[in-house]
Amino acid sequence: MPAYNAEKTLEMTISDIPGHIVDDIVLVDDASTDNTFELAGTLPITTVVRHDKNKGYGGNQKTCYNTALGLNADIVVMLHPDYQYTPKLIPAMTELIACGLYQVVIGSRILGKGALKGGMPLYKYIFNRMLTFFQNFLMNEKLSEYHSGYRAFSRTALESINYEANSDDFVFDNQMLSQIFYAGYEIAEITCPTKYFKEASSINFRKSFIYGLGVMRTSIAYFLQKNRLANFEIYKKKAL
Repeated sequence: MPAYNAEKTLEMTISDIPGHIVDDIVLVDDASTDNTFELAGTLPITTVVRHDKNKGYGGNQKTCYNTALGLNADIVVMLHPDYQYTPKLIPAMTELIACGLYQVVIGSRILGKGALKGGMPLYKYIFNRMLTFFQNFLMNEKLSEYHSGYRAFSRTALESINYEANSDDFVFDNQMLSQIFYAGYEIAEITCPTKYFKEASSINFRKSFIYGLGVMRTSIAYFLQKNRLANFEIYKKKAL
């Protein structure tokens, strides 16, 4: 769980995590300015890590994955502690990996018709659809969206990509999916209810625009790399 100022929603998120299937919960507090770290210490969380300085959304996830792999996790689920994504989908997402059908699963807000009904801002929905079309075209894939932060990975998939070379900012998520595809994995999607509310974290229009530019750069880089027209650090094999 990559956390930043999640004090108001953390306990609610933890309470809905299905304990019968989750062995360990890892929370990384990215130098929050509220009481996220202190609250986490009172909840049934296996490992709580605190960054002394804010490392950004991508930097936070790097610590999350490294910590989870260090606990010998077979399947790792990235769940935001702001309750925008329901923890109740964890059994369905992990089962697709546990039974050997897929190595990576995404909780998609776009499958079905719930995105706008769930409160996704219209400009974000439009950006989502435009960027997804652009990415599917350049990457020759058919995902419903590339921008959900709700993901499940097998240990094998995580260990095969060089996520440490990715950005520490929001585009980290997008780079990671491009690495997954480049490594030859298919990605499954499962419908995820959308929840936008006051306490849920959300990036503003300016950051969304910067993110969009990063997404386009990532897609172009993937196209060039896949067609052997260039070589990018993020697609190099992970050092053992």
